[in-house]
Amino acid sequence: MHHIQLSNTAFEGRNSVYVLGDGDADAPTTLVDTGVATPGVDAELRDALDGVGVALAALDRVLLTHWHHDHAGLAGAVQAESGADVFVHEADADLVAQRGSAREDLYDAQEAALYDWGLPDDEREGLLAFNDEHRGLRGDPADVTELTDGDTVALGRYEAEVVHLPGHAAGLVAYVVERGGRREAFVGDAVLPKYTPNVGGADVRVERPLAQYLDSLERVQSLDLDRAWPGHRGPIFAPSERARDIAAHHEERTARVEEAVADLAPATAWEVSAALFGSLSGIHVLHGPGEAFAHLDHLVREGVLAETEDGYVPG
Repeated sequence: MHHIQLSNTAFEGRNSVYVLGDGDADAPTTLVDTGVATPGVDAELRDALDGVGVALAALDRVLLTHWHHDHAGLAGAVQAESGADVFVHEADADLVAQRGSAREDLYDAQEAALYDWGLPDDEREGLLAFNDEHRGLRGDPADVTELTDGDTVALGRYEAEVVHLPGHAAGLVAYVVERGGRREAFVGDAVLPKYTPNVGGADVRVERPLAQYLDSLERVQSLDLDRAWPGHRGPIFAPSERARDIAAHHEERTARVEEAVADLAPATAWEVSAALFGSLSGIHVLHGPGEAFAHLDHLVREGVLAETEDGYVPG
């Protein structure tokens, strides 16, 4: 297995993608995630593959952890050149395949959320302009094979089990493999080693985003992994511990959100975001209030807060 890091200036630093099965006649040559669709990253991927003795055209399959541009952007281009099968969870399939109105529906849902979260006009318009500028990062559509929780994907001597971990994205999955006496998984952005994946803004299609993500963190712990290979940075050598730490972080953030509402009531998600994160720019103008909303929504469902026409108030 080869770990390749690719540039990504639009989102969260460098992306990690993985090559499996190279040189093994019994195993399909597989790429896990692809990087964002820019000419520079395309060239980086080709050079990195050449460096490990794999031509892009020789790839047999692509396993996508989720639909985000920095993970799936080059899937269509890779497939067009190699004929590789592209696998993705059914909840994200329409976005990767760019079927029908899936993309426009997502953009409409994002814009509606920005209104609901109380963004000022200039911040909302700035984010929408940012999104327009970066739409090309989604790349070309791919013809996808849809996966669901519990499916397996054959990787020659190994089989990868598909584990659905929604929260950061509706269709985020891990691919769990037992090899060399270790239980490992390619986890995308389900858990990350240095910061916490965004919940709420990263995929506005997700209902009850915080609750779903906390459930996913519990499931990561139940997988009893020896190592996790994330979508950014290096390997995680204690995945269960990292999942517990992220869950504890969200518990602390929920308490901070409750305190912010008590101080600001009535408060919008944008105002709570400002209390949590200060000023924001770029994609974080979506992620900040989205994260605040995820916690506010969770607290409303727990009966701790109430939502009024003017904003959130103590319940």
